[in-house]
Amino acid sequence: MIQLTTPDDRDALLALAQAVGLFDSDQIVELTQMLDQYFSNDSQSQNLWLTDYDHGPVGVAYAGAEPMTHGTWNLYLIAIHPNYQKQGRGSMLLKYIEKVLAERGERVLLVETSGTDEFQYVRAFYRNNGYEEEARIRDFYADGVDKVVFRKVLRGIAL
Repeated sequence: MIQLTTPDDRDALLALAQAVGLFDSDQIVELTQMLDQYFSNDSQSQNLWLTDYDHGPVGVAYAGAEPMTHGTWNLYLIAIHPNYQKQGRGSMLLKYIEKVLAERGERVLLVETSGTDEFQYVRAFYRNNGYEEEARIRDFYADGVDKVVFRKVLRGIAL
């Protein structure tokens, strides 16, 4: 079951991010800050945090509007607990985000990931879900670590 993330999900989602193994300790700290900011009373964010549940949180996704654009969004995070991977849950969560954004009238969803061999399966995941590689910025994250940007138009997503 996919629904909006609640403050009660915070600790389980941080544990999920650590279990996935793709986030270093600095990124976990940043993720904590992002969740805390999202749930703060003074947050006027229209960003979207979604959680996939199966007897507790097993997946999370976070998307935010790109400033100074009309209808362009970024998918900053999508993660499924290793015990629940390879079951189609990531694709379901991604399609859910696309549907919510399309219903809001948003136009484009961008995703960036690493160009290393370790992230080949991530790039394949986006390609298999209808995303096209839009750009590659060489040596973005570090020497020899490219940033790969994928794009999907949200118009025409089944509502």
